[in-house]
Amino acid sequence: MKEVTYNGLTFVPYIEKEKIDARIRELAEQIKADCNGTRPLLLCVLNGAFPFASDLFRALDIDAEISFIRMKSYEGTSSTGVVSEVLGLTEDISGRTVVVIEDIIDTGNTIARLVKLLEEKQPANLKVATLLFKPDALRCDVRPDYVGFQIPTKFIIGFGLDIDGLARNLSDIYILKDEN
Repeated sequence: MKEVTYNGLTFVPYIEKEKIDARIRELAEQIKADCNGTRPLLLCVLNGAFPFASDLFRALDIDAEISFIRMKSYEGTSSTGVVSEVLGLTEDISGRTVVVIEDIIDTGNTIARLVKLLEEKQPANLKVATLLFKPDALRCDVRPDYVGFQIPTKFIIGFGLDIDGLARNLSDIYILKDEN
């Protein structure tokens, strides 16, 4: 892994792909145990959670379905504080076990809004899985059920996380060099 530059900012390696892969397999085992006897619907929050959701879905060796919703609250390197639903859920989730798949939870604004919207649709069970969790940045009363990595309040990119749409395709996770 080496430094990468996007929009004039330099990022250094933070979490390697092998470590991400191992943690995803562990999370899949936890979800499998918790969802035993159900056919969960994994609800991937686009765009950032796509790589995580894809790998998690493949690692989950039980009958499951996957669907997608798109929420947006970021611009550049910071949250706008305004959450807007861009693409909605089309499946009926009433009485279903739903596992929301997020790339990162920091302020919690996006996931809090999404959980509220989903609870109105009366799922039997609603859980949240996030690859990354920044507890020190949390502003909402939201606690994910499954956490890949708990990290400090630093700006990161890669493995689905972007800077203005760029860097999502990096296999590893990088941290802004100045924040290291």
